[in-house]
Amino acid sequence: MKHICVCGYVKMFCYTHGCFLQNFTKPGEQEAVRCDTRSQLMARGCLDDSIISPENSFKVVQNTPLSGSFNQRQTQQEAIQLAPQKVHLKLRPGMPQTFTLSFKRVEGYPMDLYYLMDLSYSMEDDLRSIKVLGAELFKALRSITEHAQIGFGAFVDKTVLPFTNTNKRKLANPCPKTEKNCQPAFGYRHVLSMTANENSFNKEVNKQGISGNLDPPEGSLDAMMQAAVCGSKIGWRNSSTRLIVLTTDAGFHMAGDGKLAGILQPNDELCHLDSNVNDYPSVGQLAMQLEKHNIQPIFAVTSEVADVYKELSKMIPKSEVEVLSADSKNIVSLIRLAYDRLSSKVTMAHDDLPPNVRVTYTPICPKRGPAGEEEGVCNGVLVGQQIAFNVTVTAERCMREQDFTISPLGIKDTLKVTLSTTCDCECNDPQDKQHPQCNSKGQVNCGICRCSVGLVGRTCECSVGDKDENALRASCRRENGTECEGRGTCVCGRCDCHLTESGTSYHGDFCECDDDHCEKFANKLCGGNGRCLCGKCICNQGYEGSACHCKTSDDGCRTPGGSVCNDRGKCRCNQCECNEGYQRPFCEVCHGCQDPCQTKQTCIECLFQMGVSGKNCTTACMDSVKHKIVDMFTMTKKPCKLKDSDGCWITFKMEQLVGVDNYLAEILRNKECPELPNLYAIVGGSIAGVAAIGLLIMLLIKMLIYLKDKEEFKKFESEKARSKWAKADNPLFQNATTTVANPTFTGE
Repeated sequence: MKHICVCGYVKMFCYTHGCFLQNFTKPGEQEAVRCDTRSQLMARGCLDDSIISPENSFKVVQNTPLSGSFNQRQTQQEAIQLAPQKVHLKLRPGMPQTFTLSFKRVEGYPMDLYYLMDLSYSMEDDLRSIKVLGAELFKALRSITEHAQIGFGAFVDKTVLPFTNTNKRKLANPCPKTEKNCQPAFGYRHVLSMTANENSFNKEVNKQGISGNLDPPEGSLDAMMQAAVCGSKIGWRNSSTRLIVLTTDAGFHMAGDGKLAGILQPNDELCHLDSNVNDYPSVGQLAMQLEKHNIQPIFAVTSEVADVYKELSKMIPKSEVEVLSADSKNIVSLIRLAYDRLSSKVTMAHDDLPPNVRVTYTPICPKRGPAGEEEGVCNGVLVGQQIAFNVTVTAERCMREQDFTISPLGIKDTLKVTLSTTCDCECNDPQDKQHPQCNSKGQVNCGICRCSVGLVGRTCECSVGDKDENALRASCRRENGTECEGRGTCVCGRCDCHLTESGTSYHGDFCECDDDHCEKFANKLCGGNGRCLCGKCICNQGYEGSACHCKTSDDGCRTPGGSVCNDRGKCRCNQCECNEGYQRPFCEVCHGCQDPCQTKQTCIECLFQMGVSGKNCTTACMDSVKHKIVDMFTMTKKPCKLKDSDGCWITFKMEQLVGVDNYLAEILRNKECPELPNLYAIVGGSIAGVAAIGLLIMLLIKMLIYLKDKEEFKKFESEKARSKWAKADNPLFQNATTTVANPTFTGE
């Protein structure tokens, strides 16, 4: 466990104890050796009375006993549910301090319930229900505590476009239908302050009428913010369980939505009843104000929006969501159920902690949650049951005195913790300002010389003279870093290096080197096969590697063919370090390399033609491919194919030889060439096809004409059958007269 002890201008990292004996450190030793366990310090010669070890200090400042029950006549003293109320901690940095915090649910503790109702038009039947449930609601509250009060508020939405119709007539009566009891549009309205009078509640609720707005989301968060911060108008009591019951069947507007109406002013978290000047609050703002004022919300919502409010509840501590029936007739049972869950769960948490401070809670109760740094939780806590939390506070660094509070969420009672640290070395220093240990040029502070002005050094042996002390110290810093790398003392502008734990000395101009921290192998520095020099291993002959752990040999890198790593890597520590892409153990396979079947196609085509025509392939292959023309493959590799300039397929296989770009190819002697098409058959078939298609078209046209004529003829016959001709003589018509002369007639 580390502890920082600051004495004058000297800083030391102490573990559990510190020795402040004069002349305790030897030349070359760091002052940090003064910090160790008591046994180690005494073994090095430190006297028992020269060893100090500051302890934590815990003091209870106020511890009023827990109350058993609430008595309304106790006007001078409030009910106490948390003890103690004030403590003072003085901690040694890094050393935790644990104390116990007790809590007890007081019987009959007062309750303030604020019923916040959505009065948009869709909640009309819910309003009718709550008007007749007043007596039942009061009965349920008084079954919990005799000291119950209830208030009432309503909300719809901001009375500006696009949230509400701003037409004068619609502002006066925003309901979709003409309603006698329709209230003018409003955002939030506080109707009734906290009261224990049932008649007053019923009277004010019965006066309420339904209202309306344009868009589905309502101003729920805006109304809850006002109910939380307008405490004097709502009538919240100082000592009470504070609940807000929000009933709605719609979602909610939140921060940023006000920009749609030109409202650019963020919500200021102040009391602004009947005001549209501020934007809607964010969920974070609302959660902070509810927690600040110890208010626990209960969201009684319809099933359509239950999932939305369950997500909202996750971001608001000590809140519950219950599903409301369509007409809100189950509201009384929901409130009782949600209250039981809220009150039986005790969550202990803290406000903002000072920097470098940790707090851990360990619950001590039958139904306890896990220990945690954010909160501690006890479930199923009954009225009158006393539980406890072990609170562990740790300060990691030195700090000035600061306060923070611990309290149960949703409950007024708090514990104020005043925290400070012990960082001063309580040494019994000699009063001599010119002590002999410091060459009579300084005084001893916790065993270390604090030199007079113009003098520096372990025993004030160095005179600064005309030089500036900061300039001397700067010459002991490498690249403006730590003075002598934290491994030595700056003496007259040069580093006087300390000893290492093994007894050797740091070295280098800035004590940057040591010979104890090289890489180890088999738990030996440099594997026992070399020496450590300034953090790097210098290997003996015959060994290599960062820890000299490998013999200089390539036996493990040799392939069956005798090559080392197939000439595609280097042998280090008797293992192949392959070129990029190639895999161990012998750098044979390269999964990330290009397929030679693709990259060597030009070369393979040239080699095939060379076997036929004697073509020179030096340029195409660059001596990277050796080849054989074969009738049958002997290689086991997959076959590759390429299409040559004649349209024929050349089949080949490739195998990588030793080296990076070195291959052996087997090429089949015979190419696969496709047969030429029958030109006469193609032309003849095309002509026959065209003729057949033409004939079919002509037959089709002929058939269409025939069908058309047949249809026309039928139509003609039909009309002819239906026609009727009137019988009449045509005055212009003359019957034909036929005169026949008998050629034999003589007139006699």
